[in-house]
Amino acid sequence: MIARAIAELGPWSWILLGMVLLGLEIALPGVYLLWSGIAAIIIGALSFLLWDTGLWTWHVQVVLFLALSLLAAFVGSRFVRIHGTNSDEPLLNQPGNQLIGRTAVLREPIAEGRGRIQLGDTMWLVQGPDLAAGNRVKVTGVRGSELIVEAA
Repeated sequence: MIARAIAELGPWSWILLGMVLLGLEIALPGVYLLWSGIAAIIIGALSFLLWDTGLWTWHVQVVLFLALSLLAAFVGSRFVRIHGTNSDEPLLNQPGNQLIGRTAVLREPIAEGRGRIQLGDTMWLVQGPDLAAGNRVKVTGVRGSELIVEAA
């Protein structure tokens, strides 16, 4: 049944597979299906030219699709590594680093090097010199999930 549908669709089966893979790339995280989707669309385009030739069997198509998928993944990873990804929010997934330089009031005293501050709607564990609650502190760094502070 599937073989018959593919035979009836002809080259469009590869185009359809490529579109499905590209659609899944949008829905799923990562950049893995993009390269296979591009390879499937290229095989579909080649199939329009070579479909009626005796050389263009499904074996050749699948092997060429796998080779193109690997080649596209290799070229794509090299491109991303060379050009990188610039962001207007480089600290987006590093909330502690976004707070460096901000000042806050101690909610709990720093005793034995540890205390708590509130910045925005979040309570943060802090490390720093022993200080009483109510003192102003400045965030100077991050260690794991704790902020490093000093008296402001």
